[in-house]
Amino acid sequence: MGSITKNGKERTNNIKVLKLLSLCSLVFLFTALQVAGSTEKTWVVVIDAGHGGKDPGALGAKSREKDINLSIALKTGAYLEKNVKNVKVLYTRKTDLFVGLKERAEFANKNKADLFISIHANAMPANRNIKGAETFIMGPSKDDQNLEVAMKENEAIVYEDDYTTKYEGFDPKSPESYIIFSLMQNVFREQSTEFASQVQSQFKNRAGRIDRGVKQDAFWVLYMTSMPSVLIETGFLTNADEEKYLASEEGQDYLASAIYRATRDYFSEIEKKSQVSNFVPATERVTHDTLAPDEKEAVLMPTFMVQIKISKEKLETKPENFNGITDVVSIPAGDHYKYATGSFSSFSEAAEHSKVIRKLYSDAFVIAVKDNKVLPLQEAIDMKGSK
Repeated sequence: MGSITKNGKERTNNIKVLKLLSLCSLVFLFTALQVAGSTEKTWVVVIDAGHGGKDPGALGAKSREKDINLSIALKTGAYLEKNVKNVKVLYTRKTDLFVGLKERAEFANKNKADLFISIHANAMPANRNIKGAETFIMGPSKDDQNLEVAMKENEAIVYEDDYTTKYEGFDPKSPESYIIFSLMQNVFREQSTEFASQVQSQFKNRAGRIDRGVKQDAFWVLYMTSMPSVLIETGFLTNADEEKYLASEEGQDYLASAIYRATRDYFSEIEKKSQVSNFVPATERVTHDTLAPDEKEAVLMPTFMVQIKISKEKLETKPENFNGITDVVSIPAGDHYKYATGSFSSFSEAAEHSKVIRKLYSDAFVIAVKDNKVLPLQEAIDMKGSK
């Protein structure tokens, strides 16, 4: 009898998965047709600050994950609303509020979101030296450490009333409960992976974070969404240095800016593929191209600068062209020109200068240059021994 019951449950789970896949396929097809046939597309982004209220999430020595998640989420949304004209930003929570995992996903589905971004911070008490940022997409577990992360995030459901009924017997602490996820082939895997890769690239190059890559595992909040979705682990609260960075205003600004840039570029790429031309960033798109070989001066050691603009046209570096800034440098980069200001031997000096520059150029950020190439910030910082 036990075997028959088990097989019956598996068949029921298979039917549920097939129904979900059919629904996702129809939503994806409808969205694709909408994009291809409309020149007035408004992208809807749901930003999910993980945990909240009675669920603190991971704990650092001095900080709580729920607070860091919320701060980065709100900053990310503010960057999008300020710098991209045709994006509508919605939040699963904007205060210290507890929201169930199922409700977060249902909120995104109800609002027909084009992208779901769940923001979290990690913890690894057994290894307090581990650090770095990683972005997850939905998929069956392939690694014990990834499964450990998924279990930790899914444990949020135990704060919900009657969660065993609500989540149909799912036990976030039982590996056997994750078998159902191995049956699902996510319709949005390719788009989710593309966006996750852009997030990691921005974390590495924009925020100077250690890149732990794009991974997959069974996160309930991603499983229930019917659009491209990612869960971002911005760093480890159990690492003293990363906790300090994650809890700082500057660290949160850099992480939020990186997520915003990835989102902006992701939608821009989709619109190019769909031949929809109304995606209009309020500021110029910034990339991290390799410096041109005809650069006048070779940079022997990493130099930290603040990039303020990128343009297809070569502009005279006169103060009146750059809000009064007097030391702007033009850097050829393929068929574009980058414009940067300042020259600092340490990242911290450049970061301080960027705060001033961002009053004039909200999109300004620190770059590192060596041997006519833009380096990942963390690599340059390690080379210089900067703090």
